[in-house]
Amino acid sequence: MNDLEDFHEDILGKAMRGLGIGKNELSSRLNVEKSYIEKILAGGVNDGLISAIAKELDLASEKLLRSARKEWCPAPLAINGLKQLNLPFGEMLVNAFVAWDENSKKAWLFDTGPMAEPILDFLNQESLTVDSIFLTHTHRDHIACLDELRKGSNTPPVYVHELEALDGCESITECFSYSCGSLSLNTLHTHGHALGGMTYVIDGLDSPVAIVGDAIFAGSMGGGMVSYEDALRTNREKIMTLPDDTVLCPGHGPLTTVGEEKKNNPFFPEFC
Repeated sequence: MNDLEDFHEDILGKAMRGLGIGKNELSSRLNVEKSYIEKILAGGVNDGLISAIAKELDLASEKLLRSARKEWCPAPLAINGLKQLNLPFGEMLVNAFVAWDENSKKAWLFDTGPMAEPILDFLNQESLTVDSIFLTHTHRDHIACLDELRKGSNTPPVYVHELEALDGCESITECFSYSCGSLSLNTLHTHGHALGGMTYVIDGLDSPVAIVGDAIFAGSMGGGMVSYEDALRTNREKIMTLPDDTVLCPGHGPLTTVGEEKKNNPFFPEFC
């Protein structure tokens, strides 16, 4: 099982940055010394203070406490026709995904991660031919080996949102649809973490699947590097409204589901 990408200190940091609330302001609002806030942001656990901070940041306190206590991780998921490759990029791990049609053995790649060789090895092992590559966004950790991967897979077309257009890639927008054998996908523009953040909703596998990039992580989200407000809004409107059994494939960390995120993601206090 992959470790979670974020715990409570990461979630709090993202919410504070997104709302423009610093440690000094937070300590003033809560009438506590800044050093207590700093301990929490360094990974410390104080139930009462974490709950108070959550309220100030519009986070779900019980979900945040579960994160702080490390009480939850999504159950392991295995979907026929879907492979997660969890690859090192500096000090972090990045996901790339392969989805394929069992009859034609044609595959789609979602993001590249930092290393082409493990992906190409898997394709060869399963006798898969790459039909297309789809990018969730163009942050370096998600496209580091794009050129190498294209060359090694017979230069398939690469699709990316028009707001993050790349040379040699085909620009698409929300509602773009595509099919290959028994598989079909449609796109959602889930921006906020990235200008052209895309979610690819796949039908035709054992379960509904959404490749979400850094829009959402298990128990967290990528954060609003462009717009925190937009990141929250597009997640709420476009990802959290998918069926509860939809398997979410994030850019970092383990697979999860919409239902699991409703129960455990502190960024969405409206869900129990």
